[in-house]
Amino acid sequence: MKKEELKKEQLRTPCYIIQEKKIKDNLEQLREIREETGCKILLAQKAFSMYSLYPLIGRYIDGTTASGLYEAKLGFEEMGKENHIFSPAYREDEMKEILGYCDHLVFNSPGQLKKFKQQAIDAGKSIGLRINPQRSTQEGHAIYDPCAPGSRLGTLIEQITPEILEGVEGLHFHTLCEQNSDALKTTLDAVEEKFAPYLQQMKWINFGGGHHITREDYDKELLKDCIRHVQNKYQVKVYLEPGEAIALNAGILLTEVLEIVENKISIAILDTSAACHMPDVLEMPYRPPLKGSGDPKIDKERKSKPYIYRLAGPTCLAGDIIGEYCFVQPLKCKDRLEFQDMAIYTMVKNNTFNGMKLPDIILEREDGRFEMIRSFGYTDFKERL
Repeated sequence: MKKEELKKEQLRTPCYIIQEKKIKDNLEQLREIREETGCKILLAQKAFSMYSLYPLIGRYIDGTTASGLYEAKLGFEEMGKENHIFSPAYREDEMKEILGYCDHLVFNSPGQLKKFKQQAIDAGKSIGLRINPQRSTQEGHAIYDPCAPGSRLGTLIEQITPEILEGVEGLHFHTLCEQNSDALKTTLDAVEEKFAPYLQQMKWINFGGGHHITREDYDKELLKDCIRHVQNKYQVKVYLEPGEAIALNAGILLTEVLEIVENKISIAILDTSAACHMPDVLEMPYRPPLKGSGDPKIDKERKSKPYIYRLAGPTCLAGDIIGEYCFVQPLKCKDRLEFQDMAIYTMVKNNTFNGMKLPDIILEREDGRFEMIRSFGYTDFKERL
């Protein structure tokens, strides 16, 4: 069935608009990495699971990676290429189904290996173990640091024995979050320092995700050097599993001003919510970029854009605040605003707290056409409950 096509002014707010051209631009960069190094690249679905684009994405990369049963099934059904999975702990009642969808399974601990390894090997799957190199590279975001003290993610070097690794074909580490390749190099140095003898035994090494490969200032040459070094020294296949890099800067969240409230500062209440539609704004936290606005903390921006507003959502949560922005002209009701870089960790994390409507999902084609992919309503809220 042909998708509904709309003009931009017809779009109902709030809505996510995913830009096909920017997705392709990102994918072209990732294909270059694959072709020049021989590594394999997987889509980390936890960041971007818009499966209507999986046929396009699958033309550029090698497959998908999942964090649980439902993502595994989605990658299997909608992309149908290599399908990897990692979970800190698997459910026994889901393992048979997971084995039907995934060709590579990564386990988090010796205990998980002991419980499921033979079952996976008997099913003909490639088995990996996630390791913890205990080398933090995060600054200010401990919630995203898998190497923090007491982390539940990955096996420590002192917990590994030759017996544990019997039948294991790969090692996996994931320590980055929105970082450049210098952080990967730091992590890789720690991995080699601690785990080099075991790397020699493997068929593949997975560098995990968090690589901001498609960011303008990303050092791709250092990434290529890291990949080639490991492949040549240990004679293994290297995997990368970026999520953000595939859809970075490839989407907007279109919203409308509902009301202006004055309380020592001017507050614009929008029809979109940080808590519901862009939860990383509160979780990270961070201030999302907004087209045509400035940052009032920067003096020159405030002078050129003298009208300052706190942008906030319509929910009952007092902290449903997106941030403070400055504008050339005063805001008024029915003004439309465009938050940038809203493809990643938005649709996969959004929710219906307060009965908030989920934003429509729109695809902006390369030729400028706007295509309705999915529209949500009351039943989507009700049937969850």
